[in-house]
Amino acid sequence: MNLALQDPFTVAKEFPDTLVHTLQYGHSVYIQFNRKGDYLASGLSNGAIVIYDLSTNTIVCVLSREGHVRPITSISWSHCGRYLLSSSQDWACILWDLQYANTDTNDGSNKAIVRRVQFDGPIWQACIHPKKPRVFTASLFENDPVYVNMENETEIRTLATEPVEKRTSDDENENDADADAEPVKKTNYKHMTLVTQFTTSGDYIFSGTSRGWLNIIDANTLQTVHLVRVTSANMKTLVFSPDGRKLAVNSSDRIIRQINLPDMVEEQNPDLWEFEVEHRYQDVVNRLQWNTVAFSHNSEFLVASTFGQSSQDLYLWETSMGTLIKILEGSHEELIDVKWNYNKCMIGSTGLDSGSIYLWLVQFPLKWSALAPDFVEIEENEEYEEKEDEFDIIDETDLMKRRLEEEDTQVDIATMDATDVRGFDTQIRSFVIPVNYELAVV
Repeated sequence: MNLALQDPFTVAKEFPDTLVHTLQYGHSVYIQFNRKGDYLASGLSNGAIVIYDLSTNTIVCVLSREGHVRPITSISWSHCGRYLLSSSQDWACILWDLQYANTDTNDGSNKAIVRRVQFDGPIWQACIHPKKPRVFTASLFENDPVYVNMENETEIRTLATEPVEKRTSDDENENDADADAEPVKKTNYKHMTLVTQFTTSGDYIFSGTSRGWLNIIDANTLQTVHLVRVTSANMKTLVFSPDGRKLAVNSSDRIIRQINLPDMVEEQNPDLWEFEVEHRYQDVVNRLQWNTVAFSHNSEFLVASTFGQSSQDLYLWETSMGTLIKILEGSHEELIDVKWNYNKCMIGSTGLDSGSIYLWLVQFPLKWSALAPDFVEIEENEEYEEKEDEFDIIDETDLMKRRLEEEDTQVDIATMDATDVRGFDTQIRSFVIPVNYELAVV
């Protein structure tokens, strides 16, 4: 009934514009929506992970026992929604099985922890494989990134971070290097991989270095197949669009670069790949620095959070033209992490000071004329004249007969309607977290 009351032109809106909800449990530093968009995982500064049910905005479970003890640095959902990968400043990555998230064991152990991988240094970020929940990559502080396979025994393999520089005729220039120049190895400085990310198909791994190089690694052979220099500054964030055709690179030079990716499935020769920078997003007036970025469901919009105490808004651009179309306001603090919930047309972000989670949605004005064809909406009160038979007494026998006929109607509340909303398949198979109502969330 709610969909029937909504204005169809408002429902077709493809980006949220109003701050509607604020969630507060602990101090949130990182958030991530699952693939279906019905759950939100929030990583806290004390190492706990809180999972919200977005249909009711209530907490489903809290992952804290025998888990992390330092702030969460990244959260990654598996494709099915059952497994959750988290990394923390305690130098560990944990794979959680949400099937046992609310299971209480007699021996006090946590059945939800599938595997814990301890490293020898801090972890920038970890990313789970889109098709294999027991495979992930992690970028380590002052060390080469690693590829971890936990399908049998835990196997850790190092990914190369090659200190390669493309020399051009104006090598002293700090602008983007020419893509046609030949790579020449130089070892007079050290490259560090700050971020790694699987492609949407899981065939390749993209890694961004501290010198602005983008390394493309084959996920099967773990060999570097292509290198391209995007910027001369540190790469902070790599975000793929849902269709896998665009890449957003957020670097410390205050510029977000939108890159058109080649078709790496059809074109198997890496030498023919071309990475074209389509748009550059920046604030030339205030020289704002961007914290994190996220694409919309159809890759037509890009949202970014700003760095600095004076910046409290989210900037929204249109990716086709590269123009700023909206500044999302409402929060009263600097926003750090930002994510886009594709299925619910929702943008979530975390506050720096309070640790609150802010959710921007589309406000749907109710259209009551959809209830009946003869329903008329009025702007002010009018004197109503009742009909002659409007309040006549109805025979109790006829009334009881109508009620019995209505009770015979079978209402199916378990089957989901096969409705396509905003181009998304609502029949996405997603894992449902079991809820134990006897265990209190503390």
